[in-house]
This record gives sequence, C-alpha cells and structure tokens, in this order.
Amino acid sequence: MSQERLYLYPIWLRFWHLVNAILCFILIVTGIILTINYLIFFIGNLFTFNGKQYQIEYRGLSSRLMKQARYYAFGIFTGENPPFPISKENKFNPLQRFSYVFIMYLFIPVVFITGFALLYPNTIPTIVLGTSGLHLTDLFHIISGFVISIFMVVHIYFCTIGKNPGANFKSIMNGYHEPL
Repeated sequence: MSQERLYLYPIWLRFWHLVNAILCFILIVTGIILTINYLIFFIGNLFTFNGKQYQIEYRGLSSRLMKQARYYAFGIFTGENPPFPISKENKFNPLQRFSYVFIMYLFIPVVFITGFALLYPNTIPTIVLGTSGLHLTDLFHIISGFVISIFMVVHIYFCTIGKNPGANFKSIMNGYHEPL
C-alpha cells in the first residue's frame, strides 16, 4: 500500500514560515540583549548618582505633574519658561521622572519576566485566576509591550522639543544639555 506524496506547502507559505521563524529568533536574541542592557541600567542606577534621578517625591506630586502637563499642553506653544528647569540635581521634570520610573521599573521588568516565561512555557502555572496561565502571561506581555511602544513614540516626540528639534538628540550623543 503506497501513499501518494501530498503537496501541502506552496512556496509562499514556506517563505512566510521561514520569515516568521527568523523573526522569532531575532525577537529571542534581542530580548536577551535587552535584558542584559537593562541589568546594566539597573545596576548603574543602584551604584551611581544617576539612580537619584528616579526617586519620586510623593508629597505634592499631583500638583507638580499637573503643572508640567499644563506646560506641555499649552505653555510650550506660547513660549512660557519650563516650570521645572533642568539641572544636574534634577535632569527630569516631575512628569518625566514619574513616567520613566513607571516604564523602567514596572513595565520593562514585566516584559522581561513574561518574555522568559513564554520562552519556557512549562514554568507558567497551568491555571491562574481561573484561566490558562499561558494566556494571562501572554496578555501581560502584550499589554506591557504596547505601553512601552507608546512611551517610545511619546519619548521620541518630546526629544524634538528643545533649543531646536535636534538639540536633545545631540545631547544624548555628546552628554551636554543645551538650555532653551
């Protein structure tokens, strides 16, 4: 009893599959590289003065956040001076500090933890809160990645707000901030 060979995988599907396999591999490698890079950031903030830039003063935080948000929404377009000028002691305004802490110390670790959990699905509990642990882990991973992506778009936009649209990009290359 011989069986006939079946042509199940046309060229477009094989190509699509190959591209997806390559992209998944790239995601894994870049995820590992980003994790190492994040550990450098985390350790650097533990042992240098830069870590103080991420400490939030909670007293009066909401009013400082609103003042900075008002500046970004209106003041920046009418030529007002920034309510929280940049200095060596405070290189972030309250809104920057709050959002950087939120992203760097909450969402980035969630992406790494869930990413490694998804890489090793046997480590994920089978049932969490009445649903598949894999689905919940995936959901946290996707939501965190989306929030980080939105942060990146906003971050890049705000980098264009400076002495000129390229000034903040230049300062991240040479280390020197140019005041408005």
